[in-house]
Amino acid sequence: MRAHELSPVDPKPRRWPAVFHPAFMLAVMWLVEIFDRIFPGQWERFGLRAWDFSSLPGIVLAPLLHSEWNHLIGNSVPFLVLGMLVAFEGAGRFWLVTLIVAVVGALGPLFLSAPGTITVGASGLVFGYFAYLITRVFVVREMRHRLLFGVVAVVVALLYGSAMLVGIFAAGAGVSWQGHLTGALGGVAAALVLRDRPRDPQSSSPLGGRA
Repeated sequence: MRAHELSPVDPKPRRWPAVFHPAFMLAVMWLVEIFDRIFPGQWERFGLRAWDFSSLPGIVLAPLLHSEWNHLIGNSVPFLVLGMLVAFEGAGRFWLVTLIVAVVGALGPLFLSAPGTITVGASGLVFGYFAYLITRVFVVREMRHRLLFGVVAVVVALLYGSAMLVGIFAAGAGVSWQGHLTGALGGVAAALVLRDRPRDPQSSSPLGGRA
């Protein structure tokens, strides 16, 4: 047996490498913005265009695109911090949460924005991760995990709570409150869909459940 393999009596697998997945995604955002500045053409056109179903690929592309450097810089730290907290439960869960938030979060830019409005940026994911972490407190089953997520939720709320409220209810011109709102709803949906399932008391599971 190789050193990194687990035997039936080994402790729980290490989860720290999973936090590099949001870091990788953020690196892609920065590379995309660099290439967007080097090569001609506005890459923002590949974002989500309201009421235009030909822009559906923007569900994947829009979070990677940003309108300017300040837009990307403003999203980078909260995306990385909140994304790593989500990824601490595992890479699989991080990508599932990201997928659910991206799909649900696309509904706002598509159907609540003025026709023809193009929406880009990772802020929908940021709001989704925030809502997921808060909601996770109420759906995790084991008390010790609930206490842990409760501490995480308090810290997250103190760091970003006021900014999240402003981003939804007091967004300024050029800011997609629609994407923020449905992104947050996507985070709630992800927490509910991926909530812990009942398991055999004698079986072991990783922190917080599956995925």
